Amino acid sequence: MDPSDHEESSVLYSPGREPKIVPNINANVRKETRWTFWLITTGISTTFGAAVPTGYNIGVINAPAKYIKSWCNDTIYETYGTVFTEGNLETFWSAVVSIFLIGGVIGSLGGAWVADRLGRKRSFLLCGFLLFFGGVCFQFCQTLNSVELLMIGRFVVGLAAGLTTSTVPMYLTELAPLGLRGALGVFCSMGVTGGVVVGQIISLEEVFGTDDHWQFALSFYVILVVMFFVPYPWLPESPKYLFVIRRRHDEAVYELKRVAGSKVRDEYVREQIDAMRRECTPENDEEMYGDGNSTREKPKERSIWSVLTDPTLLLPLVLVCALQGGQQLSGINAVFFYSVSIFESVGLSSTDAKFANLGAGCLNLFVAFFSPILMAKFNRRFLALVSCAMCALFLFCLTFIVFFIDDVEWFSYASIVAILLYILFYQIGLGPIPYFIGSELFEVGPRPAAMAMGSLASWGCNFIVAMLFTTLQGAWGAFVFLPFACTCVALTVLLKIYLPETRGKHISQIVPLVAKGFSSKPLLVP
Repeated sequence: MDPSDHEESSVLYSPGREPKIVPNINANVRKETRWTFWLITTGISTTFGAAVPTGYNIGVINAPAKYIKSWCNDTIYETYGTVFTEGNLETFWSAVVSIFLIGGVIGSLGGAWVADRLGRKRSFLLCGFLLFFGGVCFQFCQTLNSVELLMIGRFVVGLAAGLTTSTVPMYLTELAPLGLRGALGVFCSMGVTGGVVVGQIISLEEVFGTDDHWQFALSFYVILVVMFFVPYPWLPESPKYLFVIRRRHDEAVYELKRVAGSKVRDEYVREQIDAMRRECTPENDEEMYGDGNSTREKPKERSIWSVLTDPTLLLPLVLVCALQGGQQLSGINAVFFYSVSIFESVGLSSTDAKFANLGAGCLNLFVAFFSPILMAKFNRRFLALVSCAMCALFLFCLTFIVFFIDDVEWFSYASIVAILLYILFYQIGLGPIPYFIGSELFEVGPRPAAMAMGSLASWGCNFIVAMLFTTLQGAWGAFVFLPFACTCVALTVLLKIYLPETRGKHISQIVPLVAKGFSSKPLLVP
């Protein structure tokens, strides 16, 4: 049984005010923990309409690279009369690949503003529009002989990807009842993971990864965007956004009842309204209830700068950025990149090694399918610690094995085991948890800014790995995995000391645990 079941009250911390004792609502909330039509519909629509296309654009670009580079070289010569050397062409291709990551960084930075100004639901719509526009650019770039259109498409889908990872998990967790918050929160992670695999499959030479059809490979995901945006007009807006940020209380209650389903109890609705009131910032409290001189009700958002300079938000912000950045610096992309050569070392042909690498990606996706169950049954802290620690262990093992792989015959097979176990433990914690942990550590006001900073850390670290990994691999060889292993060790230590348990707890119980910066004692229940 969750320890929070025995708590009768918790402390709501507000800077500059006396702590407020609030009742524990977990027991009653759990009675309403069920999958309703609109929860499922929204989860599926956002996952296949935005998260899967985001992963798709990560995985689709590698297989047809030689054909796209050849087309770029010929098109630039025909358009500008410029002849690229092999080095120039590789540099240009690096720009084509990395501009997607730059778009992700910029999209993440804009996520906070978009989520507050447009709302969670319309943020999702903007993601879909950008993805559709990028797909159109991909489809017609070859027909129009326009390398610029290819670059624009990569940048635009990068913007959509950054916006997706910073807003979609927040949208889903704000819709979810307390008991399903983690299960619904991992939908975005599952979508990105699945999208990478789908992109790898569609871009195979046996499908669309050919000289004549690569543009279809790049734009294929648009079918998903169009299909899964069909229910968009009927999707609910986040009740918490409407209540806390926009102050449209009647609309918030209506959406709350709609999301909760026709069998929702009035008691549950009242408890949720009380909970949303407690999530209001102190400034919002004064505006909502009056301070003796005013009873205004105006929107209240938190800018990124106000969140960065708020000492009570320092620790949760560090945790969110460390988890999202650490997710990329944990070496998952490096392992997949290196695994092809490892599969070849055990006697597989180049083609078979690529299919084996695709199989490893399918294992990653297979484990991801169990994420909702894991999030519902196990504590976040436990999963994150086990995942980080075991990833560090198997990265150290992989370093040792690859270094001596030519000296010990069976080390080739041991390296495959190490890779598969690394992927397994990565996906139970480091893969899904960083996507939604910000929604569990921050109240509604600062949440968009925090999620944007976390997404920025993720895409920024992804860019760093993409730029440096090949160089480091050539210089360090097997020891290229050591920085990733050390990152996992550092992350394990940070989480061991400072990450509070969030499963089954309302935000009013979590905020006080991390409100004192690095002096916080998050393992001590208030």
